[in-house]
Amino acid sequence: MVLKIGHRGATGYEPENTLLSFKKAIELNVDMIELDVHVCKTGEVVVIHDDKVDRTTDGKGYVAKKTFQKIRTLDAGKGQKIPILQEVLDMVDRKAKINIELKGKGTAKPVFGIIEKYVKEKRWSYDDFLISSFNRHELQKFYQLNPKVRLGILIARPTTRFARFAKKINAYSVNVSIDLINKDFINGVHKKGLKGFVWTVNDFKDMERMKSLEVDGIFSDFPDRL
Repeated sequence: MVLKIGHRGATGYEPENTLLSFKKAIELNVDMIELDVHVCKTGEVVVIHDDKVDRTTDGKGYVAKKTFQKIRTLDAGKGQKIPILQEVLDMVDRKAKINIELKGKGTAKPVFGIIEKYVKEKRWSYDDFLISSFNRHELQKFYQLNPKVRLGILIARPTTRFARFAKKINAYSVNVSIDLINKDFINGVHKKGLKGFVWTVNDFKDMERMKSLEVDGIFSDFPDRL
């Protein structure tokens, strides 16, 4: 079975990385929701893709230089606010698994703290989470903090050099751009005992091709198309 993963929620229908988008993804019966996190100036883990607020909100400037109070005044589309990670978890309420992409520096530790709280106090399970990143330092840091949580290595350019690192952090998956996917790559990933997840697949033909290559999960802005 190919996992149906909502990319930043259901970005094809609602503003990315907003509660509205995550709610839509759940309505479309996704298996997993992917989201991105940064830490703002006052220490909150905020759900936003870029290191600046310019593209996705009516504001300007770096997330890391803004207080949460300031971030909360911004419109992330359709009147939506930039959520904190806990708000997303409360809203999803284990109706789907969560893939948290560590975008900003210093995200591993606070995200670890939030997951611990939800596992110990709110009946979530470590298996409800997949932590992924391009930043190997943050992934390694997370592995040191909690080796029980599944980890995914993100790849955006052709490489086979992830194998050693995957072993080092006992990675669960390799999350790779559609541009790099072919049968040999997926076979290689599976031979290493890893899952192969592919992003971002929105076209019906591409979806069929990915399924024929036997990928394990597909990230899509239109998860219902899967």
